[in-house]
Amino acid sequence: MRVVEEFKNYLTTEKRSSANTISSYMRDVNQFVDYLDHHDMEVVDVDQAAIQAYIQWLTGQGKSAATVTRALASLKCLFQWLVDQERCEFNPVLGVKAAKVERKLPQVLTSKEVELLLEQPECVDAKGYRDHAMLELLYATGIRVSELIGLNVTDVFLSAGFIRCESKERNRIIPMYPTAMKALTDYLRDVRPNLAAKDETALFVNMSGTRMSRQGFWKLIKYYGDKAGIQAEITPHTLRHSFAAHLLENGADIHAIQEMLGHADISSTQVYARLVNQRLRDVYAKAHPRAK
Repeated sequence: MRVVEEFKNYLTTEKRSSANTISSYMRDVNQFVDYLDHHDMEVVDVDQAAIQAYIQWLTGQGKSAATVTRALASLKCLFQWLVDQERCEFNPVLGVKAAKVERKLPQVLTSKEVELLLEQPECVDAKGYRDHAMLELLYATGIRVSELIGLNVTDVFLSAGFIRCESKERNRIIPMYPTAMKALTDYLRDVRPNLAAKDETALFVNMSGTRMSRQGFWKLIKYYGDKAGIQAEITPHTLRHSFAAHLLENGADIHAIQEMLGHADISSTQVYARLVNQRLRDVYAKAHPRAK
């Protein structure tokens, strides 16, 4: 459908959304359009009742509250664009609410598990030095994996002890602890010059000399998690979550953590406070003699 292709072009060229966001939006929009086709409806003729019926259909298909909420967000963006284009008189998604999503607490590692994970890469070859630097930097700064693999050499300021992380939302300056700085120094001095392809700007490269991919890092962290014998589920976001939780446990200001994580809304950071409080309650319940 032409409208779908034009919307994708809008996301790409005007809104400049990330590849992951575009993929998510288009998946939701295409599913909605398929639904409309089966009900002999056009996108521009959709009203609020049609949106409500679609939500009920998604729920009947067994979709979770989180999935339905995400679909509504995608459709809200689609119809707002159509309104701005004067192809719809109103946004039918406005005022429509999905079931409340219960936000799950993130999975984090203990400090001991983090230490064990960071010890796994053996600095005996290029891959070991690179992997060690990547894991140390991820835990030192709490940046997203997409931001980690998006870093360029020019984003590192070793003499000042920080990195510059650029994202669509904001640019952040994030400090590093000494161990991470040393790991990064060793990698940049002794490994990357011989590993990176000519004119490659990426900070971290694969063994072919080009920018490391998200999938490549996912395999890497899963390998080291298994090697360390860590029972907790490890995902590309695990060290980011652990970074935030451990800072909070040690008294860091939540607004400072928000800034380092790049959260636009403090509520996104407060989930870690809930996590820390829950862990304290668990410790209390297990250890206090009158809590049993």
